[in-house]
Amino acid sequence: MADLAPAELTDPTGVPEISDVLDPDAVPDAVPETDPDSDAAAEPDGPLPLNLRGPLARARALLATHPVVDGCNGLPWELRQRTGHDLTPGHRFDLDYGETGVRTDIPRLRAGGVGGQFWSLQVPTELTGDAAVGATLEQIDFVHALVRTYPEALHLALTADDMTEARNHGRIASLLGSAGGHAIDSSLGILRSFYRLGVRSLALTADRNTPWADSATDAPQARGLTLFGEEVVREMNRLGMLIDLSWCSADTMRHTLAITKSPVLLCHTAARAVTGHARNVPDEVLTLLPHNGGVCMVTFTPEHLTQGSVPASVQDVADHLDHIRTVAGPDHVGLGAGFDTDPASTHRSPVPDVAGYPLVIAELIDRGWSFHDLAALTWGNALRAVRGAELVARAVRGRRVPSTATIERLDGPRS
Repeated sequence: MADLAPAELTDPTGVPEISDVLDPDAVPDAVPETDPDSDAAAEPDGPLPLNLRGPLARARALLATHPVVDGCNGLPWELRQRTGHDLTPGHRFDLDYGETGVRTDIPRLRAGGVGGQFWSLQVPTELTGDAAVGATLEQIDFVHALVRTYPEALHLALTADDMTEARNHGRIASLLGSAGGHAIDSSLGILRSFYRLGVRSLALTADRNTPWADSATDAPQARGLTLFGEEVVREMNRLGMLIDLSWCSADTMRHTLAITKSPVLLCHTAARAVTGHARNVPDEVLTLLPHNGGVCMVTFTPEHLTQGSVPASVQDVADHLDHIRTVAGPDHVGLGAGFDTDPASTHRSPVPDVAGYPLVIAELIDRGWSFHDLAALTWGNALRAVRGAELVARAVRGRRVPSTATIERLDGPRS
């Protein structure tokens, strides 16, 4: 199915506002005129009245046709910790009715204008080998169960066309994205098995190095990628699996960008030039994204946005988005909030939960972002990256068979 084109590539000032924050698809046929001097001209905290105009109303209107594709949400692991992955409706957790213990549920996803979500298959790096593989398989199984349990709201997306199909039918495209390369236990066979189970992105590292790639927060060992790490990248290109560089060292980012044929994601990060966090992306890497076609997705995690323990604001998120748009261009920036990945930082987050994306878009509207750039930020850039990985895979499969390389053969015996 072809991608749904925007109605017009202009500022959406005249687009009808959305009447109910919990139903962003219900666009009214007509909008009554508003007295600009009345109390209704103030932005409310709750659902938006039909007759209100302003940046927040315009943000919700834009998200009705160009919803957010968010790069990182840790709900699967958070529910594992809370409920043991029990999805029995009304028993321990019910996404349909909302839950105060987490920051993600279906009403709030709809309120936030979310049309696509990479569910993070988050596995702590303390788990290694068979334990990491097993925990990842359980996370994959949980996301499949999540989609089966809520079919009216969620739709499993394995391709860009699946994403568009979900959006056009009012469902949230659910993509599986692995949080760390340790999950494949240095095995290309396990990598391929994950792909067959629906995993469509893999972070090369998490907060520690893998045996074949350096993390941003660990002592460097490979100076980027080892020979086996390069083979992982090539095999991901062949499969059509997006390479996630979010937690990698700058050397690993540059090394990967030098050899990958497919767009990369940085699904959960921010700009190092704005905030000097080790996991944020330096400008020298951002300048490489236009040639690659990749997307840097800005997190809402306060540690990435501000120095020290200072609470972050929506303006801080916008500062990082502004910087990345300036350095890499509007076609290479996205949103990867990271909700439910770090409960300890929730109280300092600039956006309380997944219903808050319109606040960020409204701030960008105030800063003069065009409708074209906003539609690219929320939907278009992520969709293009997914489709780009698919197109590269078709080309690569014509000349490359599944790799049988092992880390021992390429890098030597494991220590």
